[in-house]
Amino acid sequence: MTQTFEHEEVTVRRGPRSGLPIIVAIHSRALGPAVGGCRMRRYGNWRDGLTDALRLSEAMTSKCAASGLDFGGAKSVVALDECTELTPELRESALADLGELIASFEGSYLAGPDVGTTPDDMVVLRRSSPYVFCLPEEHGGTGDSGVPTATGVLASLRAGADHVFGAPSLAGRTVLVSGFGSVGSRVAAGLTADGARVLVSDVDPAKRAVAARSGLDWVDPDAVPDTTADVLVPAAVGGVLSPETAARLDVRLVVGPANNQLTDDSVAELLVERGVVWVPDFVASAGGVVYTLGREIDGLGREEAVRRVEGIGDTVTVMLDAARRNGTTPLREAQQVVVERLAQRDGKVTVG
Repeated sequence: MTQTFEHEEVTVRRGPRSGLPIIVAIHSRALGPAVGGCRMRRYGNWRDGLTDALRLSEAMTSKCAASGLDFGGAKSVVALDECTELTPELRESALADLGELIASFEGSYLAGPDVGTTPDDMVVLRRSSPYVFCLPEEHGGTGDSGVPTATGVLASLRAGADHVFGAPSLAGRTVLVSGFGSVGSRVAAGLTADGARVLVSDVDPAKRAVAARSGLDWVDPDAVPDTTADVLVPAAVGGVLSPETAARLDVRLVVGPANNQLTDDSVAELLVERGVVWVPDFVASAGGVVYTLGREIDGLGREEAVRRVEGIGDTVTVMLDAARRNGTTPLREAQQVVVERLAQRDGKVTVG
């Protein structure tokens, strides 16, 4: 079925090979082709996968617009239920179904990896569609986007630290990284190299041993909101900042790559009231898409693309300075940038 909401186009179909729900949500193409990753994960109900795609695609529109990219936002989801055994054969069939759907958009949706998919999976998708990026380097792509995403988060952290603490260095600061996966572990390594004291947390208890081998202290996930630190880095799932957790936080700065961190935009106001500076996730997490599009669309070299990613820190500085000057929230300032950019091309689209 195809329906339109505040999104431009949402397609949900039963994969003809896999039998799985295959979802593509395109939020906006006002600035250019919509870009967004392919997520494959388990949900209690396929409709939860649809909700995920709708929220994440809207966040991608904001991410691209706030970063100055001439692209819109999208997301695709292969929704697995709790009982599905994801055999190699079923995975291959699901990717073939998704690739066929991506191809049907004829270049108005550009896809890449996301939670549950890898650069190797992009090779499979490329068999059906040329509009797939982040293939392994040996296949002509830019590979894992986790490295540039972490680079952008570190640039955002330094800009945030300069705003909050008066200096961009995090040396001697205590930073809690919540989520020790692909991006979170790289952020933790970068912070350690900068001289920060890094605490880490993850819902996967096996990550504790990995953290210990890196000399990092461990915090149980349930204790994260109550742990005293200078900085919190949300690097796992979304929805971690609710009114209840905002009231418990004992940090001064929150910057991280997790998508859709706020349960509601009003939480941004609560954080300001408590003296906590929050850098919107769609700004801090843009490094992967900035780097990939720079390399694979604009033809930039590696170093030039990395410099573009590091420019996210300048975006954060402008946004935080504007919030301080105008007495607003960083979220409001970032949303205003998004709205103004979209309005220049399509006044019908509203974000925030």
